[in-house]
Amino acid sequence: MTIGLIAALGVVVPGPPAATAKACSRCLAATVDEEGLRALFGSENRVIRTRERVVAVTFNAAWNDAGLERVLGELARRHAPATFFLTGDFAHRYPQVVKRIAAAGHGLGNHSHSHPHFKDLTAAGRRREVRTADRSLRAAGARGALTPFFRFPYSETSPAQIREVNGLGFADVEFTTDTNGWMGAKGGMTVERAVARALDALRPGAILQMHIGAREGGTEVIDAQALPQILDAITAHGYRVIDLRTLLTSPVRLWPPPAAQWPSGHGGFCVVAPASLTSSTRVR
Repeated sequence: MTIGLIAALGVVVPGPPAATAKACSRCLAATVDEEGLRALFGSENRVIRTRERVVAVTFNAAWNDAGLERVLGELARRHAPATFFLTGDFAHRYPQVVKRIAAAGHGLGNHSHSHPHFKDLTAAGRRREVRTADRSLRAAGARGALTPFFRFPYSETSPAQIREVNGLGFADVEFTTDTNGWMGAKGGMTVERAVARALDALRPGAILQMHIGAREGGTEVIDAQALPQILDAITAHGYRVIDLRTLLTSPVRLWPPPAAQWPSGHGGFCVVAPASLTSSTRVR
């Protein structure tokens, strides 16, 4: 399963700051390294372990695509890559979104099919959620943008369930912080608060989580409104936005050692991006 996923993976190689994510996705100078993928196994991966001032930007989607246009536009304007974790149900309802994200050069991750609480499912039910979502993403046109990254619904993880998704060929990639923009104005969130949450988490290797849709059929997407300020602030603080898929390319430099060499129960991302790299609420 792992080899099959790797073969289908479209890799984004770091390019100069002026390169767009779409342009970078065509630069296949590096090759996917299975060792790089396996180094992520056994952990919920909430931070990239690196001393470099780099961060990764990610988005979840399970509701609607109300903020997609603005999100893709702001990412393109600032030449910033992102990874989008979609549910299979979302991919089935919005195949055009899957194609647009892929065409823009961003990565696509698996966020389960129906976004259930995994602890309430049997092992067979959890496997079915992951596999069904994978099929839906492929059927919707994910193609080379599909990654072997999985993000648990509500970010509810357990060591046993992480082993299950690893066994299916997926690395679990969670987040350092969520902006909580998904809560919307009714939930007490504002653009300013979303930006502040992102900046509070800014540190080498931070993984930011945002959302491209709104709950209950809404159209206000605070994360889409906050994104330009967040990206500008990242740059102003001397950080660079990197593509998570660079963690799967060769050569890969590891620090500290791979998870398999850590004491039992140790968590966290163990992959460091190449030195030449250029470019909390549990929620959906």
